[in-house]
Amino acid sequence: MKQAFRSLAGVIGLFVATTSLLVGASAAAQSSDAYRIRPGDRLFISVWKEEGLAQPAIVRPDGGFTFPLAGELNARDKTVADVAEEIRARLIRFIPEALVSVDVAELRGARIYIIGQVQMPGEFTMLSALDVIQALSMAGGLTAFASPGDIRILRRSAQGQTAIPFNYNSVIRGRDLEENITLQDGDVIIVP
Repeated sequence: MKQAFRSLAGVIGLFVATTSLLVGASAAAQSSDAYRIRPGDRLFISVWKEEGLAQPAIVRPDGGFTFPLAGELNARDKTVADVAEEIRARLIRFIPEALVSVDVAELRGARIYIIGQVQMPGEFTMLSALDVIQALSMAGGLTAFASPGDIRILRRSAQGQTAIPFNYNSVIRGRDLEENITLQDGDVIIVP
């Protein structure tokens, strides 16, 4: 009898430990490192047992989208869990037990552009925060004809456009690391 009780206690302990790990993993997935929705992203939203409410939504340039019964919502810089909870809170008066699922069906936001003397110039999607070295790596690195000391990042802001200098040789040697900035949506890296 004691052996059976110890076995049952062991199983319960394992269950509690596993559940704690899963809750911890879920909380980690919802941390500030989780993907943030951007304008242009295509979402797919569904409500359990409400087939009529399963539909796609495209996040407009202002970050907003409309969903039936929930009205106008803003998804810019929110996680899918944040958006699902906001929709659920708005639907609760119509569907008391609403279970809302939000999926990012297509990533369309956060674009950077790399032009000039790189192996693969073009438009790139930022799925997470990227710095200049990481972006240049995505473009296949510099060509033999590049001027690594004259790279510029063009950035638009409310004050206008600015050119931010970047010295590749200096950064890869561990100097002037402050030049290896985190890129923002719409940045253009020019490699002469």
